[in-house]
Amino acid sequence: MASKYSMNQLNSRSKLQQIGKWIFGVFIFQLILVNISAAFHAHRITHYYDDDKVRNLRSSSGTIFLRTWRLMVGRKFPKSLIRQYPQTSYDTVQFKTKKGFIIDSWYLRADSAKGTVILFHGLTSNKGNNLAEAYEFISMGYNAMLVDLRAHGNSGGKNNSIGVDEAEEVKLAYDYLRAKGEKNIVLWGMSLGAAVITRAVYDYNIQPQKIILEMPFDRLQDHIKARARVLGFPDEPFGFLVTLWTGIEQGYWGFGHQTSKYATKIKCPVLLQWGARDPFVTEAEIKRIFKNVAATNKILVIYEGAFHEPLIGHDPGRWLNEIEGFLSR
Repeated sequence: MASKYSMNQLNSRSKLQQIGKWIFGVFIFQLILVNISAAFHAHRITHYYDDDKVRNLRSSSGTIFLRTWRLMVGRKFPKSLIRQYPQTSYDTVQFKTKKGFIIDSWYLRADSAKGTVILFHGLTSNKGNNLAEAYEFISMGYNAMLVDLRAHGNSGGKNNSIGVDEAEEVKLAYDYLRAKGEKNIVLWGMSLGAAVITRAVYDYNIQPQKIILEMPFDRLQDHIKARARVLGFPDEPFGFLVTLWTGIEQGYWGFGHQTSKYATKIKCPVLLQWGARDPFVTEAEIKRIFKNVAATNKILVIYEGAFHEPLIGHDPGRWLNEIEGFLSR
């Protein structure tokens, strides 16, 4: 009886070990699969394709298999095309990055200018989409320089680091104006452009007279989590894994890329603006950034009904009043 009982115990233990190995194998397979998916998504959100097939592809097109595949690996993003050009005279100014990319910009002059505003667009956008803001700055008596970040618009490159390497573009434009003798330089940025400005101040210690930031994300992980929410994914572990792989692929520590950290080096006056219904940037992010801005002269303006959109388009009157008031102080 004892021997038979021992055999039963051994058989039961063997079955449990087999089940345990099977569960462990499934777990490892899923872990590998989810990391492969995260690596693909990290690549997709940082690379842009100058291809009409990609440009005309709709996320809802194709067979169920193709749609499922795109959901798993992420969709390809086309490089943005400039569809709006200045309706007034302008100069094209180009810079070259350390990696050899040509950065394209427009320089629009105002009569008897009191300074120059450099404008930086958001992710997957381009300088043509910031002409409305540029015209208003010109009407206020400022020259306007609109810059295409790398891999956007007319600038070179197909890779975007989501705000780390692009800080070089801010430095190049800033140095160009300083070399021309411009002393009153204002930096304006929307979304990615706003994050890039803060990174440039942190990395290069540039010292503009004033900075205007509209709806910047805080941490890279916050931005990735927001993308997941918009896509209908759980924000974790998607946010963590895609942030990890983005950093690995781009060559930086993704979890250390955060606007609120960079803001600690901003000493000049800052106007921070945000839309309360923004699905990509939360109130907590904006308040962290605002709290960490080192300048004593800082203003936070919230547009109650605005989404992640150009605030000049949502409420032109208020935007103009806030900007004029800030620049005239």
